[in-house]
This record gives sequence, C-alpha cells and structure tokens, in this order.
Amino acid sequence: MDFLREYQLNIMLVLATVSGLLALFSFISNSVSIRRKYALFAMSLGAMILLIADRQAYIFRGNISQLGFVMTGLSNFVVFFMTIAVIFAFNVYLIDYFEKEIKVQPRILKISEYLCYVATFLLIISQFTGLYYTFDENNLYQRSNGFIICYVFPLLVLFIQLSVVIKYRKRFKKHILLGLLFFTIVPLVASIFQIFMYGVSLTNMTIVGLVILLRIIAVVDNNQIIADAHKKEIELLKEKQEATMTMLVETSEALVSAIDAKDEYTNGHSKRVARYSEMIAQKAEKSLEECQKIRIIALMHDVGKIGIPGVILRKDKNLTDEEYAQIKSHTTIGNEILYNIKEFPELSIGAHYHHERYDGNGYPEGLKGEEIPEIARLIAVADSYDAMASKRSYRDVMPQSAVREQIAKGIGSQFDPKFAQIMINLIDEDKDYQMRQM
Repeated sequence: MDFLREYQLNIMLVLATVSGLLALFSFISNSVSIRRKYALFAMSLGAMILLIADRQAYIFRGNISQLGFVMTGLSNFVVFFMTIAVIFAFNVYLIDYFEKEIKVQPRILKISEYLCYVATFLLIISQFTGLYYTFDENNLYQRSNGFIICYVFPLLVLFIQLSVVIKYRKRFKKHILLGLLFFTIVPLVASIFQIFMYGVSLTNMTIVGLVILLRIIAVVDNNQIIADAHKKEIELLKEKQEATMTMLVETSEALVSAIDAKDEYTNGHSKRVARYSEMIAQKAEKSLEECQKIRIIALMHDVGKIGIPGVILRKDKNLTDEEYAQIKSHTTIGNEILYNIKEFPELSIGAHYHHERYDGNGYPEGLKGEEIPEIARLIAVADSYDAMASKRSYRDVMPQSAVREQIAKGIGSQFDPKFAQIMINLIDEDKDYQMRQM
C-alpha cells in the first residue's frame, strides 16, 4: 500500500491517458452495435474523467485557498458521480450483450439501472447535507457517518450484475465470461478493502483498470467474430466453387458424351482421356486444384468435333486431303468454342493444342517442345494412349505391350519425355490392363 500511496498520482495519469485513447477508439469504431459502442465509449470516457478528478482531489487536498476548496469539492463529487456512471454504462453494455448475443433479456438488470438513479440522487443530496463526507477547515476530506451508504448501491448493482453473469455463464465465450467476472468481482473486493483504507483510491483505479481490460477483451472478441465470419465466407465461397466445378464437370460430360456418340468407336473416349490425364497430373505431383482443372480441360479436348460431319468422323480410312483438313480443324473449332469462357481461360488450351508434337511436326500451329502449353503436352499423351487402347473399325484394342512400346518410341518426338515416362509407369502398374476401352 505504501507503493500505491507514493505513486498513485502517476498511476492515475497513465490509466486516465489509456482510458482516453480507448474512448476515442470506441467512438470511431463500428464493429459492435450502436448501444454497445456508446456504452464502451461512456465507460472509457467516464474512467478517464474519474481518475483525472480523483487526481485533482489529491492535488488540491489541504489547499485552503478558495480555488482549493472549490476544486476539492468539485473533484470529489465528480469521482463519486463517475463511479456510478461507469457502473451504469457497464450495465447498458451487459443488457445489450445479453439481448444481441445471448438472446435473453434479464429483467433484474433494469433494477440495476434504477439503483444507479437512486445512488445519483443520494449523491446530490449528500452535497447539501454532508451525508457522505465533509471538508474541515484545512480542506481535508472527512468521512461522515453515512459514508457507508455511498458504497451500498454501487456494490448492490455489481452484485446483481455478477449474479446474472454467473446464471448464464455457460452461454458466454470464455474470454468474455472472464472479463465480465473480473469487472463484477474485483471492484466488490476492492470496495470492501476501501472501506477500511484511507488515502488510496483502490476502488477507482481498479474500476478503471477493468474498464481497460473489458475494452481489450471486446476488441479481441470482435477480431474473433471477424475471423470467424471471414472463415465462413471462405468456406461458402469454396462450397460455391465446388458446386460450380461439379456443375461444369456434369455439363461437360453430357456434352462430350453427345459428341463422342457421333462415332460408336470413340464413345467414352473423352471421359477416359480426362481420367488418364488426371492420373498423369497426380503422378506429376500437381495440386488437387490443378488436377481437377486438368481433368475438365482434358474432358473438353475434342469438343471441336461437334463441327465435323459424322460421316467423316466414322470413316475408317482413305481420307481425302480435304477430309483430313476438316478432321484437323476440330482443334481450332474447339478453341473458338471454349476461348470465350472467361471464368475458365485455360479450358481452350487442351482443345487447341493436344495434337501438337514435341518435335514440332504437329498441328494446328507446329509448336515445338516447351512452346506447347504444359497441359496440352500432358493431354496429348493421354489422348494417344486411349486411341491405341480403344477399339476402332479397322482394328481391335491394341495389346498393352504394343501400346507401351509406341509410347516409349514417341518420347522426345511425339511426346513430352516427362509425361510419356509417367504414362509408361502407369502402364507398368496396370497389371490386368484395366486402362482400356471395355
């Protein structure tokens, strides 16, 4: 206690400054409801004024000038009044918190409001009757016989607030519950000690300290609310993206099924190429999102065949130069169809470039090596593999060993070495030759 007596004026100044800053922050903040915002503002501002007044009361104590008597009397009145005001503002904060967050309206908290009114009325009366305190000829504060009454009503209000918090304790977040319990219990204990102590503003400094603590907890809680809302927003966005992706896949599958059905021998080709492309992407350690994109891009790689007459697609051999040119045009047609899908700009890549060769002898643009987009290089391997592992009008499904041999021969010429080698590894793992048209 000797430490507090010696340094309490400095402590008051620090706490008052912090309270003032918190009051400003509360006023400009829009993170809580209006009523709770103004309650926090009133608590912080009231705490600042309380300590400034208490500090002035100590500074002018014993000053027997006219100014000294005026300042001492005014300062003590403000101290008592602001103590009630801070507790009242806390009561408003509690009411709003219960209504908005706990969804209940404890009526007993209204009684606390009326008790604050009564306490204020008695404080005003005491200024004319000396009920709580007086000042002697040396301008020193003297407790009166009724001084205990000034503690009764604030303590009773705090006790009511504590009882309500305890009653609904299971419905509070832990850090909020801790702050509310501190705000109601600690001043109760400090006030009891204050009755038997003189010359130390233990109760006032405790209340102000707890106002600061409560404001910090409110900020932490608000940050948590914002973080939770942000997390929920991300989850909803992710769900929306997944739903959009699912719809895109289902729509694409329906479309390519209709296209593949133009030729009974290539029916199911696009779905198989999509599956093989995804398998290659997984082996290439692409991310889950990349694998999903590659699957859809591969699924749509032959969409340009929608513009090719079925009679040409079903022709097994002896294509004329004009017919072969029409077949080759499915790459540019596919690009034109898919290019304008702005939400998925990569979608046209597979359709446009899947017939490019690693040695530059492919079409439509004769790109070479890594000039060819990586996705197209990957799909090209899967596309060629399925062409060999599927039945045609002029041949049956090629033996797995023959398919493997052709993929190996194409490394560095027709195919990207990296993706061709992965395809060979997949073939070697497929002991029962399940990767084929059934």
